[in-house]
Amino acid sequence: MVTEIPAHAPAFVPHRRRGTALILVASVCWGSSGTLAKPAMLAGLSAEQVAAARIGLAALVLAAGVALVKPSLLRVRRAEWPLLLGYGLLGVAGVQLCYFVAAGRLPVGIAILLEFTSPVLIALWTRFVRGVRLPGRMWAGIALAMAGLAGVAQVWQGLSLDVVGLLAGLGAALCSAAYFLLGEHGVSTRSPIGMVTWGMIIGAVAVCAVAPPWTMPADVLTASAAIGPWHPPVWLLLVAVAVLSTVLAYAIGLTALRHLPAAVASVTGLLEAVVATAAAWALLHETLDWPQLAGAVVLLGGALIVQLTSPRPQIPESP
Repeated sequence: MVTEIPAHAPAFVPHRRRGTALILVASVCWGSSGTLAKPAMLAGLSAEQVAAARIGLAALVLAAGVALVKPSLLRVRRAEWPLLLGYGLLGVAGVQLCYFVAAGRLPVGIAILLEFTSPVLIALWTRFVRGVRLPGRMWAGIALAMAGLAGVAQVWQGLSLDVVGLLAGLGAALCSAAYFLLGEHGVSTRSPIGMVTWGMIIGAVAVCAVAPPWTMPADVLTASAAIGPWHPPVWLLLVAVAVLSTVLAYAIGLTALRHLPAAVASVTGLLEAVVATAAAWALLHETLDWPQLAGAVVLLGGALIVQLTSPRPQIPESP
């Protein structure tokens, strides 16, 4: 009897339109986090408690899903722990803590705009630490981003923003830069899903040590929070920010990277800042004045130039 040799599985073919649609959906999910979390903070939870709920629930969902579908992704070699610890402490816990502190003290749109100065920090790291020469247009983008940041902060009025909130927003940018730099290095040897899962687990342990879940007051968790015309319980907002703004955002964003280069995906992801500002305006009635709106446009334009002109990693040719 002659046995037929099964045909090889068809090669994966990326679809740019599908990837663009996915990264747009992921940006909407990411951009919703501040608008969902701020009513919980106004209801009585601290920024640390909201971050602990978000990262803790997301870590449980991701760890359970990976353990059921592909547990091999959870295996870690001893040499990988320093990178994973830095990624989880800075890129996950640090970003969320700093961002929620900023969002609790500043308009959500400004908080996320401050975080979006991270491409500038990455460019400066590339130039002065890695020693890579940057094109002139990138320096122009950095100057534009800094000018836009000055407009958002209204420095001509003696820094009208809350100082702690401003520092927390810049801290979120610093941790976000660490997230991309450590992630870029980590995914060269690890699966992105496995790295994100371990990052969430490590971040959850760190944040829950700062704000243990059992310290959350039950009366606040069951209280109603105002978000637009709705008044859901606080615990439902925490579940939404964990599932919608974290688990789905990361899962959809990683899927998009199968169809789009990271540089293109990160530029399209600038929509997150627009989504966050628009959602806060529509549901939380937070508005920016005209100088701040102009500064936001300049800041995003500068960040866009920085990302479009950033040096691409050189991929060695196959032997």
